[in-house]
Amino acid sequence: MRLALLLLFLASFNGFAQERSKGETLYLPIYSHIWHGDVGRDGKPEKTLMSVSVSIRNTDLANPIRVTSAQYYDTDGKKLKEYIQKPSVIGPMGTQELFIARSDDRGGSGANFVITWSADAPASPPVVEGLHANLPGGRAIVFTTSARRIPQ
Repeated sequence: MRLALLLLFLASFNGFAQERSKGETLYLPIYSHIWHGDVGRDGKPEKTLMSVSVSIRNTDLANPIRVTSAQYYDTDGKKLKEYIQKPSVIGPMGTQELFIARSDDRGGSGANFVITWSADAPASPPVVEGLHANLPGGRAIVFTTSARRIPQ
C-alpha cells in the first residue's frame, strides 16, 4: 500500500516537473474578441473586443533565453504579423511583453500566437500567457490563456 501511494505521488509530481530545454515552439490561443449573450436579429451573438497582453516570462534563475519568433495568426490560420523582428534576449527571471490593442480585432475569436524560443544552455521553459481585458466603466471582462508546447 505504501509503495503504491509513493508511486502515485511520484507520478503526479513528475507531471509538474518541467524538463530543461534549449528551445521549443509554443502555441498560445488568443481572443481578439469574444462572442457572448443571445443571438441577435442579425443571427450573431454580441461581440466584445479584447485587448491582449502577451507575457513571455523566463523562469530560469541563471540562464537567459532568446525569443526568436512570435507569429500572430487569425481565426482562419492566416499570418497577420511577426512581432519579433530580431531575436530578443530575456534575462534570468525577466519578462518580454507583446500587446494587441482592443481596437485590433483582425485576429478574431480563434486567433493565436506561435512563439519560438531558444537558449545556449538548457534552461527552464518560459511561462507564456495571454491576459485578455475589456475594462469599460461599470463592467470588466478579464481572463488568461496559457501556451502549450507544440512539435517543431
